[in-house]
Amino acid sequence: MAANVQATLDRNDVHLGETITLNLRIDGAMDASTPDLSALDHDFEVLGTSTNSTLSIVNGKQSAQLIIGVALRPKHTGDLQIPSLALAGSQTNPLTLHVGAPDSSASKHAGKDVFVEVSASPDHAYVGQQLLYTVRLFFDVNLNSGSLADPHVDGVDLRKLGNDSDYEAVRNGRRYQVIERHYALTPQRAGMLTIPSIEFQGEAVDPGNPNDPGGFFNPGGLFGNTTPITADSQEVKIDVQAPPADWGKTAWLPARALTLSVEGLPSDDKLTAGQPLNLRMQVEAQGLPGDALPELSLPTIDGATVYPDQSSTTTHDDGQWLTGRRERGFAIFPQRTGTLTIPEITLTWFDVQSGQRRVATIPSHTFTVAAASGTPAAASSAAQPTGVPSPATASSAAVPAQAASTSTASPPTPWRWIAIGSIALWLISMAAFWWFYRRKRQPASAVTAHDAGRVDSARASRQAFLDAARSHDRPAQARRLLAWARVERQGLRNLGQVADALASEEQRAAIELLQREQYAGAAAKQHIDLAATFADGFAWRQEGKPETDSPLPPLYPFKLD
Repeated sequence: MAANVQATLDRNDVHLGETITLNLRIDGAMDASTPDLSALDHDFEVLGTSTNSTLSIVNGKQSAQLIIGVALRPKHTGDLQIPSLALAGSQTNPLTLHVGAPDSSASKHAGKDVFVEVSASPDHAYVGQQLLYTVRLFFDVNLNSGSLADPHVDGVDLRKLGNDSDYEAVRNGRRYQVIERHYALTPQRAGMLTIPSIEFQGEAVDPGNPNDPGGFFNPGGLFGNTTPITADSQEVKIDVQAPPADWGKTAWLPARALTLSVEGLPSDDKLTAGQPLNLRMQVEAQGLPGDALPELSLPTIDGATVYPDQSSTTTHDDGQWLTGRRERGFAIFPQRTGTLTIPEITLTWFDVQSGQRRVATIPSHTFTVAAASGTPAAASSAAQPTGVPSPATASSAAVPAQAASTSTASPPTPWRWIAIGSIALWLISMAAFWWFYRRKRQPASAVTAHDAGRVDSARASRQAFLDAARSHDRPAQARRLLAWARVERQGLRNLGQVADALASEEQRAAIELLQREQYAGAAAKQHIDLAATFADGFAWRQEGKPETDSPLPPLYPFKLD
């Protein structure tokens, strides 16, 4: 199966003599072979490659990503093409790099053994927009040790991106070793942003006199004398703008790209009343961390109750740009048959590459909601099957037949009906006396196997529920409570029906809280002493008494076979 791959450049505009990094990203992989790079030989020198892999697990869902970094140095000026490359069974997207004339400022480093270059892209930005800050350390000496400080800027969120890359480069006719490092800088306020110079401090090794025995036994200067060496970068200034004045009250989301999506929609667009539709909504943005993305929510849905889950956020990077992701689950319970529509969902964001306002949209979706299995539809009483008379019709049709029969036969005399009724009452009395006599003489140990099994099952179910009630596992408590109720009242399909059959408001309220915490992720918000509430068993409603409305619409979280 082909993998999802993407190619990006750390910069799209460079000077001749500078190096760039081509990042090849593979989603869903932790290892892959470096692709054939011979197609780049005409326009670029390939200086080296590096790999960086990440693995994250969110809500039990595992995601992996591999980034192969390729250090390139352009051979000539112009608009150079990086063609599509075969990678992990797929093809990367082609890219274009503009290469200008050599940077005149490079001559200032001529003759230096060590120097530091920095750059920021873009050179102007909005508040909250990520900047790519690149640091390169050039050195042409044997370093015994060294440290390159991270930039420190007030009012800026700073994050290191990926791993350092190591390659060779030629400056002013001299070959250097280069260590390249990337940072994500996100300004938090408008105004002129000044990134101070950063300093490299190290020790260069003097290999010593080659005529000295020490020099012979010390190739590379391992035991030579060391000399302190330092290098500073230049300051970088960036103009940071405030959000546009006409942006409004919606969340300010300056991103390079943003997508809004939902998973879990049934392919047949059919739902069942009372049974949950579990959806998962995601928003992903390049150039923003996950914690900068807004909380996800659903609009009001007519005819349904919505229980949101706790949201989760993740942030990863491809060596250049942060990619933030926020996810949230929703349990939607249709409350009636017919149609149910989830309205359109929109999220406004600002495209920093085009400078335009954009809107990410999830279109509205309409479902057909059917009645739960075994539950009569609300409109079914309005019609009768063809060919089957209703009770009223049947009784009215019987009247003419009875009249016809009485017109041909004389009515029975009253004493015959009285005699038949007396005999029937006597037979019923004898049968009742015989049954009572047998039950009275039957010892307690002679209970039928069916009754004994039912009693044992009720006791076991009750004990299993009490054991679950002492834990914090809400789904287990709901399953055990429903199983116990079904032993005593067969035909109950869910906790909503259990609550409807109870006379105790306390027990009904406990079931409501149990369901809310189970589906809304509100654990530990309210204490439910289930063991005490149901210690004396179920307070069933007496048959024939009117039912009151349940405080919670019926839910169908479990179906026990």
